[in-house]
Amino acid sequence: MTALHSARPGPPAQPSQGRVPFPTVDEVSRHCLREKEPETVHIEVHLPRQPDPDRLRAAFGQALRRHPRILMREAPGPWYRRRYEWELTGAPDVDPVRFPEPGPGALERARAGALAEAPPLSASPPVRLEVVRPSSTDSACVLLLTLNHTALDGPACLRVLATAAELYGGGAAVPPASPVRNPAVTAGRLPGGSPLPAPVGGMARPARVAPATPVPGAGGNGLLLADLPVPRRPAGAGYTVNDQLLVATCLMIARWNRLHDAAPRPMRITMPVDDRPRGAEMPIGNGTRLVEVGFGARECAREPGPEALAALLHRTAERTRALKSAPRPQLGHAAALLTAPVLPVGLRAALTRGLRRAAAPWTSTTLLSNIGRIPYPLDFAEAGRAEAVWFSAPARMPRGLTVTTASTGGRLHLALRWSRALLDDAAGQRLGGFFAEYLEAMAALPAPPAASGGDRP
Repeated sequence: MTALHSARPGPPAQPSQGRVPFPTVDEVSRHCLREKEPETVHIEVHLPRQPDPDRLRAAFGQALRRHPRILMREAPGPWYRRRYEWELTGAPDVDPVRFPEPGPGALERARAGALAEAPPLSASPPVRLEVVRPSSTDSACVLLLTLNHTALDGPACLRVLATAAELYGGGAAVPPASPVRNPAVTAGRLPGGSPLPAPVGGMARPARVAPATPVPGAGGNGLLLADLPVPRRPAGAGYTVNDQLLVATCLMIARWNRLHDAAPRPMRITMPVDDRPRGAEMPIGNGTRLVEVGFGARECAREPGPEALAALLHRTAERTRALKSAPRPQLGHAAALLTAPVLPVGLRAALTRGLRRAAAPWTSTTLLSNIGRIPYPLDFAEAGRAEAVWFSAPARMPRGLTVTTASTGGRLHLALRWSRALLDDAAGQRLGGFFAEYLEAMAALPAPPAASGGDRP
């Protein structure tokens, strides 16, 4: 996951003879690849009917050419080179579109492949699109995209699919609105002059998700998809749906850990922030910056009643407003230094892996990636519009659990993804139940007695 701006100083890298140096996030991801835990993002777009295969293949191919930054492969080179480079190809090396045999189990097999097998970086594009029909008699289908997260992220790939839908349907799309952020934090104060909230947890080791009956030696990820109502917010509440999702994630893990006799510890949740425009000019690649939202050990120590839950929501809103507004390199200043092209990439890779292992106890508890409301109609003409869209992010250890959400049509599409070295499928189901319970509890909170400032988007 990466940011709109490069974490390295200076202007963004420009293609040179068809090559682009790896940005910071791509390089760190490339250094830390592990065969047992592929770095994949999976996206599911559910349609009421199947698109025409030839038209869809043509539309997707044209969409790739309209976003040429996705048509790339890793350029070969010796270990002592100073940078990894993407080689822009201008055309696919392989056909990225597949049509698996329809029938029972087809979707489950495609999902399992999306979690276990990343498109190779050696062939352009590093993404594949499978058109899956779960039933040979039902016309409904799923567009299942698998992308190699070293090369690009979910929102960028969704932008390419939105272009394919526009080309397939032959209509001009209305440019979606770009994210709106608060003015940047300056001189340690929030916009308006109020002081920044103090960091929560400090340098203490954050809580880990308590393990539950993992299969010894098991690799790969498990997955739970759920369809929930978007949580209601009272007018004037002062917090966002994203804040509700953060609190639900925190309380879900805190409750799980209490049930497994883990001592309360501060919790840190990594949250991607995406400032890119959503139109056709959206930069393709890894384009989010990562921030960490802290929760104190006392906030995780017991079940909150309605008043404590409302107070936690408001504290979380203060923290996230400050974090989203503060300028920061994509993975922080340390990652920018690690990826400076001073040493050969082979030495930097060994150094990065060693530091990652050493820093594992201080890695955040989990990652919550809230895609938000899907900004595109994803209208495939006679095949219909998207009825649901799910994303899931990699769940590598030591976190071992990620939470990803998106919304369409007033519904929240939740994906929990976990490392099988940490949790089994029953544990994933139980965690999903906890998450839904906390969202329901927050939706039932009364409106504040003196609302001011209006509701936040």
